[in-house]
Amino acid sequence: MIKQSGNLLVLLPGMGAVATTFVAGVEAVRRGMAKPFGSVTQLQTIRLGKRSEGRNPLIKDLVDLAPLEALRFAGWDIYEESAFDAARRAQVLSSDHVLPLKDFLSEVVPMPAAFDREYVKRLDGRHVKPSKSKRELAEALRQDIRDQMSKTGASRAVMVWCGSTEVYTQPSACHLSIEAFEKGLDENDPAITPSQLYAYAAIQEGVPYANGAPNLSADNAALVALADERGVPVAGKDFKTGQTLMKTMLAPGFKARMLGVDGWFSTNILGNRDGEVLDDPGSFRAKEVTKSSVLDAILQPELYPDLYGDLYHKVRINYYPPRGDEKEGWDNIDIRGWLGYRMQIKVDFLCRDSILAAPIVLDLALFLDLAARAGMKGVQEWLSFYFKSPQVAQGHVPEHDLFIQHFRLKNTLRVIAGEDPVDHLAED
Repeated sequence: MIKQSGNLLVLLPGMGAVATTFVAGVEAVRRGMAKPFGSVTQLQTIRLGKRSEGRNPLIKDLVDLAPLEALRFAGWDIYEESAFDAARRAQVLSSDHVLPLKDFLSEVVPMPAAFDREYVKRLDGRHVKPSKSKRELAEALRQDIRDQMSKTGASRAVMVWCGSTEVYTQPSACHLSIEAFEKGLDENDPAITPSQLYAYAAIQEGVPYANGAPNLSADNAALVALADERGVPVAGKDFKTGQTLMKTMLAPGFKARMLGVDGWFSTNILGNRDGEVLDDPGSFRAKEVTKSSVLDAILQPELYPDLYGDLYHKVRINYYPPRGDEKEGWDNIDIRGWLGYRMQIKVDFLCRDSILAAPIVLDLALFLDLAARAGMKGVQEWLSFYFKSPQVAQGHVPEHDLFIQHFRLKNTLRVIAGEDPVDHLAED
């Protein structure tokens, strides 16, 4: 394990509501203005040994995480407004939190983005890199990383994609190998999206990468192989925040009690930039795939056909501008109990997507930096806890049960710290 020292640069493609809420939140915590609620790295304890031993340190005291004071920030966006102006426009945080941070947030100004409207059809900004070949754009992003490392005096960096959802794409020939991908860069292959350019640039620069959106990014054979070759941790995809977070809490409970589920209807209304982007069918399809795969993976209808074999699962997302970032996720769940008697559950989650996502960005940045210093490379399945559609190694089956994911996360941290994993078999 390489001990952390110096500054850690957090690179953020997409300086919108999520990224600015994260950056502002970290600075507010550093100034003693608020507490980091929602952050596992900052607030959660971890049991070591038997329960009777009473060893329950904070995770940040067990493993060698970068302190918040060491974090530095940089990013890219299609709009040139500073993090202060972007945070004011997003209206996630109140003036009581944003205005005192104006001096700090105004200094975080995004670099021009690598952007193509073909992949995000509902957005159009002018703060973009000149139209070049995809190879040139990737090299420009690599130079940006090097420049920001020098500017901030950082000894290392991580990148967390906070940009908008790109149109739904599947792996193509250019994603089969590193050689094919780089040939695709030279030939401007349309299957290579902007988020893949960022992922490629990060991995080539030795920077761990996490994808917070549902689109195809680093989760293809070419970039996974490159991450293995370069010794870089990667993780994704799609931050698990609102409605899907609730599903991964509730569905394991139904399965544990052997309660049948006939139908699960989910609808969302939101009005932020994410909602506008998802109003496009191509971008919505990428989100729909990650949100819809959760229940089958948890409930395992192939093993329990009587309980879940005929489950009807419907997901809708509706753009509703007046709601802004204060999303509403509504679920109707039709369940069956003893002798097949029907019951219903209604869930109405009035949530704030960016408030739920910001601590995820923090945890991923710190954990990916830890993984890199611990010599861990390639796909980091132990970080599945944070994603709707966890990226796993080829041939592995994604785990969606939140509680199993959490158990694996903590056991991985125990092993990194040189402690024994916990199995809960001992009575004490």
